[in-house]
Amino acid sequence: MNQNIYDLLIIGAGPAGLSAGIYGSRAGLRCAIIEKGMPGGTIMLTDIIENYPGFPEGITGSQLAELMSRQCTRLGTEILANTEAKKVKAESGLFHVVTDKAEYLARALIVATGSRAKRLNIPGEEKLIGRGVSYCATCDGPLFKNADIAIIGCGNSGLQEGRFLHKFVRSITFVEFLPRPTADKILIDYFQGKANVQFFLGHELTEIIGESAVEGIKIRDRTSGQESFIKVRGVFIYVGLIPNSQLVRDLVKTDTSGFIITDEELNTSVSGIFAAGDVRSKKIRQVVVACSEGAQAAINAYHLLNP
Repeated sequence: MNQNIYDLLIIGAGPAGLSAGIYGSRAGLRCAIIEKGMPGGTIMLTDIIENYPGFPEGITGSQLAELMSRQCTRLGTEILANTEAKKVKAESGLFHVVTDKAEYLARALIVATGSRAKRLNIPGEEKLIGRGVSYCATCDGPLFKNADIAIIGCGNSGLQEGRFLHKFVRSITFVEFLPRPTADKILIDYFQGKANVQFFLGHELTEIIGESAVEGIKIRDRTSGQESFIKVRGVFIYVGLIPNSQLVRDLVKTDTSGFIITDEELNTSVSGIFAAGDVRSKKIRQVVVACSEGAQAAINAYHLLNP
């Protein structure tokens, strides 16, 4: 057998991909995971995960990723780290994944490429990325010790990362487009009564001010239209996700935002290609959900290959 031909190839080594590797290998499939970076995906950027079962005191994203990766390789899945998938083709009953290092073939494919932070595309944002504008609190939070910062977005991501940042900064200004936070109650309750935290609900960020570094933000009240300037040194943006589905958009059906459409068994519109995790079109994006979907996709791939 050609050593580059697998029963199951998985693109992406986040929670969904690693879970798929665990279940695929346990089912006796020859599996490999192609990952452009290191195993773990976006959970590597998360400080504390408190809602993953089995860890009553919580666990860091990097620790959870390491445990999943070790379990995956112990069971026999090859993890091809630092290998970027460039193209996916379907030819002669096999799926061809062309990477920057080699071409790999498989009888079935799971796309678990996740998503990335959405940008606002407002004045000052692009210019000041890395100079006060960030999309990752775990990466950049310690740089803002005793500083005033703004967090844009009051969903789970914004408030969860805000909890991490609160340990370092002098104050946090939350700006939310909607008239209320959409995060879980436990996260909202954490900030109640904090003297150094303020919320601007029903407001939108219109501009990030600064030349060589962030100096402040302009926000607008969506009801009155009144604009305000707030002096901050850092701006952390959590306003949604963009799916990393570009590899297969010419092959499988996606929704209007580019998330991959699947049925309940994680089948895409192409037989033999499954999708799992945050690249899927769905409502709930959590680590435990991604793991469940990775397991389901691998089990269904096994049954497809072994009718």
